[in-house]
Amino acid sequence: MSDPYSILGVARSANEKDIKSAYRKLAKELHPDRNKDNPKAAERFSEVTRAYDLLSDKDKRARFDRGEIDIDGNPTMGFGYGGGAGPGGGFGGRDQRGFRADGFEGFGAGEGIDLGDIFDGLFGGRGNAGGGFGGQRRGPAPKGANVQYKLGVSLPDAAQLATQRITLADGKTIDLKLPAGVEDGTQMRLAGKGEAGPGGAGDAIVVIHLQPHAFFRRDGDNLRLDLPISLDEAVNGAKVKVPTPEGAVMLTVAPGSSSGKTLRLKGKGFTRKDGTRGDQLVTLEVQLPESDPDLAQRLEGWRDSRNLRARLGV
Repeated sequence: MSDPYSILGVARSANEKDIKSAYRKLAKELHPDRNKDNPKAAERFSEVTRAYDLLSDKDKRARFDRGEIDIDGNPTMGFGYGGGAGPGGGFGGRDQRGFRADGFEGFGAGEGIDLGDIFDGLFGGRGNAGGGFGGQRRGPAPKGANVQYKLGVSLPDAAQLATQRITLADGKTIDLKLPAGVEDGTQMRLAGKGEAGPGGAGDAIVVIHLQPHAFFRRDGDNLRLDLPISLDEAVNGAKVKVPTPEGAVMLTVAPGSSSGKTLRLKGKGFTRKDGTRGDQLVTLEVQLPESDPDLAQRLEGWRDSRNLRARLGV
């Protein structure tokens, strides 16, 4: 019997934090994206994931420690009405845990298998009015468990619906096209990419999480950006570079522009469900240099005659 503790390199007394830390370290080292020329690493990655799947589940871990199940969740006892199939049977479903392409952890979301349905498939029904087997039409064989993945997506990628590459629990890599109208928490279903089962494979459920960005902010369907400009650019006007989801573009700053003025780049925001896009809103921030003698000398004797605080009643 494979020992999940040995696979993860932890003691049997290890707590949840130690187990999770060991798993993350090994998974990052063995992830298929980092070992494309090493098929053994993919096998080891799958083995480590199976071990973590069992030890991260308190109930499964306790049952394994008592010798009731193996690393895959299969009962170690013989076939009987009080339990599932033995090592040769394979009725013990498990929640496979996936990994994102950038190395962050996915989370299992198995649907489980109804043993009653399996008995239906074996014996032709749960029984008739007399309590015996047979006589009823067989129910459909159960599909395998669904598997859930957590996929972090940057705001620029979400705005332009950039293709995301993810690696499934079995080590296969696929390209995922983001849907129009994508939001934080959007779920995408990949049919047949889940756990194998008697009635076919379950599905993979990919949950999108929009990640905070260094300078972009989401505002509905629009994308906001604060753009620093110098005093001379604000006074005299200028053409300046501005980052957008698709790359930098040139933006015209009109002479006499003040901090807080917002300029609009049409069609550079988020893609709506109907395929149209919001805008990118660029707010100017005039930034003065600190302790600049040259600037102070140039402004010496000059005073702005306007009463800028008149509307405040002062």
